[in-house]
Amino acid sequence: MKIALFGITEIKVGRHNLKDTRLDQAHKLVEADKKAQAQVEVIAEEELQDADAILALDETKADLILKDLEFVETRLGRDPLPAEREALEKIRNLLESENFIFNSSLTAEDLQAVAAHSFVTAKPIVVTTRQELQNPDAVLLRAFKEAGFISFLTVGGKENRAWPVRKGATAWEAAGTIHTDIQKGFIRAEIISFADFIEAGGETQAKRAGKQRLEMKPYVMQDYDVVNFRFNK
Repeated sequence: MKIALFGITEIKVGRHNLKDTRLDQAHKLVEADKKAQAQVEVIAEEELQDADAILALDETKADLILKDLEFVETRLGRDPLPAEREALEKIRNLLESENFIFNSSLTAEDLQAVAAHSFVTAKPIVVTTRQELQNPDAVLLRAFKEAGFISFLTVGGKENRAWPVRKGATAWEAAGTIHTDIQKGFIRAEIISFADFIEAGGETQAKRAGKQRLEMKPYVMQDYDVVNFRFNK
């Protein structure tokens, strides 16, 4: 996923590991050559439209709102069709109340009426303070979660690894995160919840305790599920 910085210079642009201590726990329980955290790509303010989420300072969030408000006012001045005008007026009221479009009460019809426009505040916006930026790793991990992303784990062999996916992703979609061949040949997903994995003391012990489940393509992945995908090669 991509996180755009807005008014923040304390975090460098580029790829960052999401330092989640749960992977450290898993690495102690399952032998592997190495461990690999999930990663996010941090991008610059100029690339806001390409971002999956925006990380902004509390003192600059009003500027994001202003960007959208200026666009709404311009668009309303061009005599849009009734459905679009109604949606834009609702958005204007939201923004003037210092609310974001993301997670607002706008209906699906409202959003469809303005679907041709790219509003900045329609993206997840994570607000932070200068003080919190003293621990950038924690801020990025919070931004990842608040933007609607989770991770799943694969363990053993060459590496214990966390993989990022959107919350609500299915097992079939998660398989594609690893490799398209796994997705194409998907047979089933062998799942152990992270809580069961830790309580049992590892993957082998969890299997012996009957904690592994066999799930099919539609299964909705849960945060830090431990997964082994079976697929046709």
